[in-house]
Amino acid sequence: MAQLWGGRFTKETDQMVYDFNASISFDKRLWKQDIQGSIAHVMMLEKQEILSKAESNEIVNGLTQIQEEIESGLMKISHEYEDIHSFMEAKLIERIGETGKKLHTGRSRNDQVALDMRLYTREEIGQIDELLKEMLEVLLQLMKEHIATYMPGFTHLQKAQPITLAHHFGAYFEMFKRDRLRMKDIFKRMNYCPLGAGALAGTTYPLDREYTAQLLGFEGATRNSMDSVSDRDYLIELLSAMSTVMMHLSRFSEEVILWNSNEYQFIEIDDAYSTGSSIVPQKKNPDIAELVRGKTGRVYGALMALLTTMKGIPLAYNKDMQEDKEMVFDAIDTTKTCLSLFTKMLQTMKFKEKQMEDSARNGFTNATDAADYLVKHGVPFREAHSIVGRLVLLCIEKQIALDDMSLEEFQAVSPVFQADIYEVISMKNCVDLRNTVGAPGRAAMEQAILEAETYLKSEKVRFKN
Repeated sequence: MAQLWGGRFTKETDQMVYDFNASISFDKRLWKQDIQGSIAHVMMLEKQEILSKAESNEIVNGLTQIQEEIESGLMKISHEYEDIHSFMEAKLIERIGETGKKLHTGRSRNDQVALDMRLYTREEIGQIDELLKEMLEVLLQLMKEHIATYMPGFTHLQKAQPITLAHHFGAYFEMFKRDRLRMKDIFKRMNYCPLGAGALAGTTYPLDREYTAQLLGFEGATRNSMDSVSDRDYLIELLSAMSTVMMHLSRFSEEVILWNSNEYQFIEIDDAYSTGSSIVPQKKNPDIAELVRGKTGRVYGALMALLTTMKGIPLAYNKDMQEDKEMVFDAIDTTKTCLSLFTKMLQTMKFKEKQMEDSARNGFTNATDAADYLVKHGVPFREAHSIVGRLVLLCIEKQIALDDMSLEEFQAVSPVFQADIYEVISMKNCVDLRNTVGAPGRAAMEQAILEAETYLKSEKVRFKN
């Protein structure tokens, strides 16, 4: 098959070399962006009187027809072409003849693919952001529903202090909120148009790069033609941000897996998001959470792969850079699928509130409050810490919670304890008296929920193309 670059060569490319070099098997997903960029390029060429109005109209109409036929299924993207750009140009020439050969005027495949990838990535960032917003909306609803659902808070996977389920979910709300901010930052930095950079050194045609950028919804044109065709920073940033999203999902998945176990029994995952065992009939496995946790490494791998690919590449474009697409496409697909499924699993999950509160009570999570009680009655903290430690040992021996001790037992260890100790170490008071900013107390959580609602309402429109 004739290549776009075939004039320099006297013999056909070896078939194995051709197949190794070809990218259409994966860059075909850029077909819509390729047409979008080509139409903008042609409109600019007409504006600059490089193409006539008749030529421009003929090319634009041809590209529009190709788009409609691909969308309707009438036209299939054939793998016999080297890449999506070759396919589009060949189909255009088949359709409109010699005029189609003028499409590539003032353009290289280098700046063409750079444009296509930016257009695609820009759209995908918006979709990931929307999925993150859906996650935040589910978390906010759960925070509202569980502001008084008490549970143990952990450090070192040991029960530490009582919190609420709302407070726990609030921590993930902050994580995914930061993920959205990262998407916004990436979008802002990458939203510049590389078209017109040519192979690496621009062109002698009087292109209006700012006009093309405007047509395609970019902030402006990229400022250096060599950087324009060889920049993959925005993809590395996106892979890094998606790796952080997946890390957050993986941490959340680990907790879902623990909470679903017989030892915790904090939650019940909906049947639609669970699987059974092929041999053990009573099992209900948290496979979605486990797969999300497992697929995190897949996204990490894409980040490390692209960083490794780019680390030794001299300016400007090199064929190595073709390796960016498969890994980025896969990482985007993986992240979007994991976000969507995890959000739906979370939305349908049932929470066993009594088991959670009992776990907090039986884990001595109110021990710090007992120590604080002594401090407020004049006992030095270090001494109070030791006294409550002895109380916990006594409870372990008796297999009871601190709340179950008699006042006489409290006073046998320290006469400072009075009858009001029971109110102080109740789950409700242990949580609700913690009302500094970011704490789990009801007043603090109501404020956090209000701020979260305000944030989501103000973030309805994130990205403008």
